[in-house]
Amino acid sequence: MPNYRRILTDGGTYFFTVVTNQRIPLFSNSQNIELLQKIIADTRKRYPFEQQAYCILPNHIHCIWKLPEGDHDYSIRWQVIKALVTRELGSKADIEGPISESRKRKRERGIWQRRFWEHTIRDDEDLARHIHYIHFNPIKHGLVKKLSDWRWSSFHDYVKEGYYDEDWGDLEPDNIKGLGDLE
Repeated sequence: MPNYRRILTDGGTYFFTVVTNQRIPLFSNSQNIELLQKIIADTRKRYPFEQQAYCILPNHIHCIWKLPEGDHDYSIRWQVIKALVTRELGSKADIEGPISESRKRKRERGIWQRRFWEHTIRDDEDLARHIHYIHFNPIKHGLVKKLSDWRWSSFHDYVKEGYYDEDWGDLEPDNIKGLGDLE
């Protein structure tokens, strides 16, 4: 079994990609997305973190979290979120992917890929690059032609705060080229 090494920085800022098993479109309807958002909000009360950017797509999630000083355990947060989503949505046979023998032995459901992609944000430039990447994702995947048409993203918050113009994203930002390999 591979030895996964993660950088654990107390109070660190992290970019995540979390993917559904077999890329099932778990978040292709607003009820499931709203449930995910509620579960994330409830998890933040129990295990605080600041969500700096996010985008929920039909079969994966991108987000950036800043953990509190003295805390580096993002894995417990994802474990809780994934477990609660699985408990709430796992009984819907039409959204659950095939369950492998390995998953059956471990009593796992077929909703999520086992692991997630994590990247420790190094500096302000790296943070900006990943925020742009997250917000551009609905266009990259052909879900919308204008980012303002994708409801499930922090893009709208960034427009309200004046960080982006409403029409930002008409062209792929140069500084995110190469980040597509993350998915």
